[in-house]
Amino acid sequence: MGPSLRLAVICCCWGSVAAALERQTTVEIRGEQWWINGRPTYPGRTWKGHRVEGLLFNSRMVQGIFDDLNPQTAARWAYPDTGKWDPERNTREFIAAMPEWRRHGMLGFTINLQGGSPTGYSLQQPWQNSAWTAEGELRPDYLKRLRSILDRADELGMVVILGIFYFGQDERLRDETAVFRAVDRTVDFILDEGYRHTVIEINNECDIRYDHDILKPERVHELIERVKSRSRSGRRLLVSTSYSGGTIPKANVARAADFFLLHGNGVNMPEAIIRMVRQTRELPGAVGKPIVFNEDDHFDFDKPKNNMLAALAEYASWGYFDYRMKQEGYDEGYQSVPVNWGISSARKCGFFNKVREITGEGEP
Repeated sequence: MGPSLRLAVICCCWGSVAAALERQTTVEIRGEQWWINGRPTYPGRTWKGHRVEGLLFNSRMVQGIFDDLNPQTAARWAYPDTGKWDPERNTREFIAAMPEWRRHGMLGFTINLQGGSPTGYSLQQPWQNSAWTAEGELRPDYLKRLRSILDRADELGMVVILGIFYFGQDERLRDETAVFRAVDRTVDFILDEGYRHTVIEINNECDIRYDHDILKPERVHELIERVKSRSRSGRRLLVSTSYSGGTIPKANVARAADFFLLHGNGVNMPEAIIRMVRQTRELPGAVGKPIVFNEDDHFDFDKPKNNMLAALAEYASWGYFDYRMKQEGYDEGYQSVPVNWGISSARKCGFFNKVREITGEGEP
């Protein structure tokens, strides 16, 4: 190794160490509770007789680093005021909105390295939104945008649920070897940069249309174990995966995962949310693992019964998913591109105001 290369390696390593020393936010699980910086979330808080301490109110914000590498579809996401799509603007506006989310008591969000459907629900996904090359290497532009979001979340004391794969985009990776490489690169990046506020979701809804067998329900636990096997100085990342709406995790994932990720899409009755939580807690290996809904497209926040309050009643964290679109201007939902990341609609206000009410955050 030549002197200049040796110096570059030393500087790179020192940069990672220095970053680790400067990190401000640490997430951990103690029993069924989420802890941030050595304290349970929302310490001591109850609401209408329900425990709030230790929960993780969150939102699905998967398009924070979105781009479209398909020139045939990229123009679909143009901003109405400029007539152009701009991935850097998207991330800047995401970061600018984060403090207001936090002020309302939202402590976590899901972001995904392959995003989510920018049209809400879609059978075909001709757009190409993937942080990975075909070989499973991270694209530098995606990595730069991701790092800026992770840094801001760390400053704000927020937890990031980092999803790696999304159905309809996983086929962008050439083969299973590339999938393994992508998982390893993700985990190593988080560990090497010293981030302690990030947990991993292997893939969004593992039981839907994945091309690679390793990402399907029968084998996805292998990737969970792969993440758990990688560590730095005895520290590893917390990891899980999710299933489609209304689905209870399978036994292989229940045993391997550190926490449960449930989805409420299609679950139209709050009573069914309660059943989901109770059935999940009965799974082998479920004892002592927190339950988090990190996707649910049901609202009714002004009503005495809704999916969010049903989850709360069962001591499960709940996450907001809004893909609804307006006909003009910015799309209303947080998944529909181009995204208005502000608390900019009646539905968003309903969610954030209810979170603030339940958590007591931002109260005078």
